[in-house]
Amino acid sequence: MNIKQIFNNITTFIFDFDGVITDGNVLITAQGDFLRSMNSKDSFALQHAVKQGYNVAIITGGASANVVESMRMLGITDVYLRSYDKLSVYNDYITERGLTHNEVLYMGDDLPDYPVLLKVAAKTCPHNAVHEVRAICNYVSIQLGGHGAVRDVIEQVMRTQSKWVNDDVYHW
Repeated sequence: MNIKQIFNNITTFIFDFDGVITDGNVLITAQGDFLRSMNSKDSFALQHAVKQGYNVAIITGGASANVVESMRMLGITDVYLRSYDKLSVYNDYITERGLTHNEVLYMGDDLPDYPVLLKVAAKTCPHNAVHEVRAICNYVSIQLGGHGAVRDVIEQVMRTQSKWVNDDVYHW
């Protein structure tokens, strides 16, 4: 099955956070807070996917409440922090939603993402993912994590399904 056929069946996007939605750099303030940056084009694509009825979830090993708040502002309520066993969180998520592996796209960039990537139909990663992850992915974005990789896969899926350009695309 080619990647366009796989993308045509996607109803659900699941992303790691650090290294995928962000570039993986974490600034630490004097107060011990972690600061991250997100690409506005990635943010736009995330909220557009939510508006179009896709399931969108974040599964991250991180523990920052700022992640939850930043995703909530984009309409994403399924944010799983402190996910040290991402496969277990993933399995619970798809069971609760009544999903199959064939309708899920997962984007990860590092070894903790590997077990989930083995399960999903659309195994995707940013261009700068670690070698082991890149080796099993059926779509490697030309974009780096935190620099448009999320937008790339969302747009590819939605274009394949003829859902990218519509009246909602012109508004946040």
